[in-house]
Amino acid sequence: MAIKREFKRNYALYLMLLPAIILVLTYSYGPMAGLVIAFEKFTPARGIFGSKWVGWQNFNYVIGLPETIHILWNTVFIALMKIIAGLIFPIFISILLNEIRTKWFKNSIQTIIYMPYFLSWIIVGGILYDMLGRDGIVNATLSYFNLPNVFFFGNDTLFPYLLVTTDLWKTFGYSTIIYLAAIVGINPTLYEAAIVDGASRWRQIFHVTLPGMAPIIVLLATLSIGSVLNAGFEQVLVLTNNNSNTLVLNSGEIIDTFVYRLGIANAQYGLATAVGLFKSFVSFILVSLSYFLAYKAINYRIF
Repeated sequence: MAIKREFKRNYALYLMLLPAIILVLTYSYGPMAGLVIAFEKFTPARGIFGSKWVGWQNFNYVIGLPETIHILWNTVFIALMKIIAGLIFPIFISILLNEIRTKWFKNSIQTIIYMPYFLSWIIVGGILYDMLGRDGIVNATLSYFNLPNVFFFGNDTLFPYLLVTTDLWKTFGYSTIIYLAAIVGINPTLYEAAIVDGASRWRQIFHVTLPGMAPIIVLLATLSIGSVLNAGFEQVLVLTNNNSNTLVLNSGEIIDTFVYRLGIANAQYGLATAVGLFKSFVSFILVSLSYFLAYKAINYRIF
């Protein structure tokens, strides 16, 4: 058989892959057995097999909560803003960086904007509190000029945009590298032809650079569909983990923090698992749709 011959020929490679497969099965697929908690009134003392089976009751209860629709809206709204900003801004910055001719200056800028990507949200949260807190640098500067202070972490209207802005600051450097790689892959003869035709730098950008970046832009935009329900659990948890978190709960609560609040803070494990399972199911559909669209648009495939 072909499969048997393939295994004999590459058995060493399959053996090297075996530890990774075991880890994935143990830590990614093994815990999925706990999804049964979503259909139980789970009690830790009784365990999964001893807890009372309630069927769809947890789902019906969560759907009936008045804040559920609002939390879903918050999640989609914040995630979509992050996706849009995370597509437009890195494209703009990568084009500007590509126009820099001084190599050391270009490399320095790339390093500076890429560094925040390696910082955890705990560290970033501390930096933001020092800068934007009530006694932070920004409010101290405003006070110096006799201007009113801004309560960034307690302003219900401002908080979603604070999430988007800080997430963009932290992550856009990584996306910029991807777009710069796409620009490097553009055939230099296209620029030479544009120069011969008398095209200015702006026309070269609009008629050569952007069309050359189009495939990777379409790919990343399409694949981002699967992240519509991922509004950033760590970020939201860190930036609301203070005495002002109730002030921004109306606009800052997302599905992941809702699950955390139900399951960890309130010990309602069945309800939390039901919400998490619902989110995972919808995310699976969106991820599948994004890969299907990516395949149809630019013939991108995983396998």
